[in-house]
Amino acid sequence: MIEFQNVTKQFPDGTFAVKDFSLVLPSHKVTVFVGSSGAGKTTLLRMINRMVNPTSGKVLIDGEDVAGLNPVALRRKIGYVLQATGLLPHRKIADNIASVPRLNGVPKSKAREEALILLDTVGLDRSLADRYPDQLSGGQQQRVGVARALASDPNILLMDEPFGAVDPIVRLELQDELNRLQGEISKTMVFVTHNIDEAFAIADQVVILRAGGEIAQVGSPAEILANPADDFVETFIGADKGKRTLHLQRREEDGVTLIVDAEGRPAGILGEDKG
Repeated sequence: MIEFQNVTKQFPDGTFAVKDFSLVLPSHKVTVFVGSSGAGKTTLLRMINRMVNPTSGKVLIDGEDVAGLNPVALRRKIGYVLQATGLLPHRKIADNIASVPRLNGVPKSKAREEALILLDTVGLDRSLADRYPDQLSGGQQQRVGVARALASDPNILLMDEPFGAVDPIVRLELQDELNRLQGEISKTMVFVTHNIDEAFAIADQVVILRAGGEIAQVGSPAEILANPADDFVETFIGADKGKRTLHLQRREEDGVTLIVDAEGRPAGILGEDKG
């Protein structure tokens, strides 16, 4: 479990990135921080692995204050996925994945064997193991980034806008892949995005932030959609303009019932529940 206790981050010019932030992030669930630029999303994420230290307050992992932990050792135990992947361009894919295990003293042959297994885990062919990052597509590189983050078998996985640099179709595929993966490995995952649709697609707990890290609403996607806390949240999720309102539209010519949004654009087809 990750817990923020009255955490504040103030910069030398007096600006608050985060002010008096308190929240519990449940174990083995996906918590998504979502908000516009300046909402403190990445600052909060980086406090967990001490890439950013709070001005005041505490960040606890399983009851232990991270301020008392060696930052290098802490980071080696926490998976971290960046938007830009951070893959080392001069190292082959298998060697990129094996980076942290090798630093932790795992023999080269064993680290490679585990890297190949992780390629399977993230849905990549093992034939990519001896290629270099620039020989892979953007979506493949992001999957390698996830594999590398999982290589030390961390309990916590931090993901900072990991799918922001890929095209919309690949982004949806990666979201689906992440949901599948989480169903298998059940990590405590913290995900940062500015995209509310992405947040709703992958989160168990959504944290909508105002500027300065102020919590506007916390809840499951269903809870937030059903009961937006205020006008800010309604606007942020698009409920104020009816963007989240769906209707049924019958097409008599082929007997299909479409689900359409408030502007009449198809959002899906109504099917029968096989369960």
